[in-house]
Amino acid sequence: MVQHRVGYAPGVYDLFHVGHLNILRHARSQCDYLVAGVVSDEMAALAKGHTPVIPLRERLEIVRSVRFVDAAFVETVPDKVETWQQVRFDVIFKGDDWRGTEKGKKLERDFAEVGVEVVYFPYTVHTSSTLLRRALDVLVSRDGALSAP
Repeated sequence: MVQHRVGYAPGVYDLFHVGHLNILRHARSQCDYLVAGVVSDEMAALAKGHTPVIPLRERLEIVRSVRFVDAAFVETVPDKVETWQQVRFDVIFKGDDWRGTEKGKKLERDFAEVGVEVVYFPYTVHTSSTLLRRALDVLVSRDGALSAP
């Protein structure tokens, strides 16, 4: 029987941009089947301190439509190993902004115990949802109307 390598690429995928596309493209090149974990609004608020701009249903539809993604899964728990128990992937992909951090080291320790490889990809510094959110905040006036740049 041929063994297929299943990859998992979790993310909020809010304000979908080229950095998200790059992660999914690179992830798919390193596995036979790619599952994208789209973080729920509640989990995103816990992790980032604010809810996403784009609703979960729409983020899920966008990510499912990317040709590199074989399946998309709504991630509803903070523990990635618990997510692994549901999805059963062989490798998890994260941005290299996690490498060497406490959360990255914990991820590596936790997944070493269940035989899952952690692969880091270069973080797209010039484009991020945080930067896009800040730009939107500048463009939106106090009354909620979009102001001209």
